[in-house]
Amino acid sequence: MDDTPIKENIAEETKKSAIVRKDKYFEAVGRRKSASARVRLFTKNKAITVNGKSLNDYFTIARFQKEAVSPLEKMKIADKLGAIIKVSGGGIMAQSEAIKLGIARALIKFNPIFRKRLRRLGLLTRDPRAVERKKPGLKKARRAPQWRKR
Repeated sequence: MDDTPIKENIAEETKKSAIVRKDKYFEAVGRRKSASARVRLFTKNKAITVNGKSLNDYFTIARFQKEAVSPLEKMKIADKLGAIIKVSGGGIMAQSEAIKLGIARALIKFNPIFRKRLRRLGLLTRDPRAVERKKPGLKKARRAPQWRKR
């Protein structure tokens, strides 16, 4: 049995992965609530993928798509950079906001001149709000049981 086609495919895949590793990227982390996003901006690859899917497939609602890539659009370089994003935790809204912060932080590594504009637009501030913990004796964080007279 001839294994040459299999060996050639493996060799091609390793060449492709070596090209991706050599390709320069700018990495940053963004967080929101319990969501965490690791963003890698690439100068050669123009596509944006989130957890192996395209941005439009991962975020089916247009509002979240626009919010996630808003730093690229505000800096007017959405067509010049691509990104590979790994995001986990939280809901769809928190994930899109975590991606937004991660892209903004990576853009500063790409070009430090962007810092002032991104700061003025409010894209570098991490939103610290998170769910408050439940307290004992209460139904939720602050909601007390209904009071009964008798």
